[in-house]
Amino acid sequence: MSESEGIAYYLRYLQNVEHAAVNTIEAYRRDLRQLVEAAGPYETLSSQDLRRWAASLLAQGLAPRSVARKVAVVRGFYRFAQRHGLRADNPAQRLLAPRFRPSLPRTLTMDEAHDLIEQAPKRPGPLGLRDWALLELLYGAGLRSQEAVSLNQHDVDLVANVVHVQGKGGKQRVVPFGTKAHDALYQYVEHSRPRLARPSVQALFVNYQGGRLTTRSVRRIIKSVLAKAAIQRNVSPHWLRHSFATHMLMNGADLRVIQELLGHSTLRTTQLYTLVSQEHIATVYQHAHPRA
Repeated sequence: MSESEGIAYYLRYLQNVEHAAVNTIEAYRRDLRQLVEAAGPYETLSSQDLRRWAASLLAQGLAPRSVARKVAVVRGFYRFAQRHGLRADNPAQRLLAPRFRPSLPRTLTMDEAHDLIEQAPKRPGPLGLRDWALLELLYGAGLRSQEAVSLNQHDVDLVANVVHVQGKGGKQRVVPFGTKAHDALYQYVEHSRPRLARPSVQALFVNYQGGRLTTRSVRRIIKSVLAKAAIQRNVSPHWLRHSFATHMLMNGADLRVIQELLGHSTLRTTQLYTLVSQEHIATVYQHAHPRA
């Protein structure tokens, strides 16, 4: 199997088996092509070649975070290559990523989250109810925007107040949501969606043409609602997921419960939210204590 065929095989695996997002697959494609262009065919590269390649990225001025991401992609590819017989060995097994301080997830305050969501239903017509239900679910269940737009009607149970989510890698999870999200979803499903959706469309969230909403549309909706709210920040849909986790933690939720709700494979990813919570506590202390 040639170099291009080997990488194409891996990318098809990510798409069809791991159910990776389109943007993720394209990023992997770019990283692996850059490796081959800079260092040579993947079949012939040694551990030393890979270390030189990673060092050259740092020498070119690439940020340690970016280099670490590329190293992770290469390590994942070589694990796959060895497992599927594309290489007898794994030269990336001991390839180390540069150390860097992870950036903290960007979040809204509780008041900002409330203000943002309260603005959504003010849009006239059925689209206002849709935007309201969408934002309530993004924040109320901590969903990724891709997870939200992938939902079908039968994925939401308005009796049990849970949503059945297919996350990264096709992993299924069941996430509860509260009364405010229930009210918004009920209003949307009963009064708005029937006026918007085409008969053959199963998607829960639909656009004005009656088809499935896209992640790009979710970003536009957030931007539109943000213009009405008193929030002077460039908020992305993922901020609502980060805010969900941070606010749960600040109100006493167990970290492992948050891990399950978010669908994180490891607790290490979820632990970043403890840093956000500690930073918030320190900020509140500085503003509230008379001798701070």
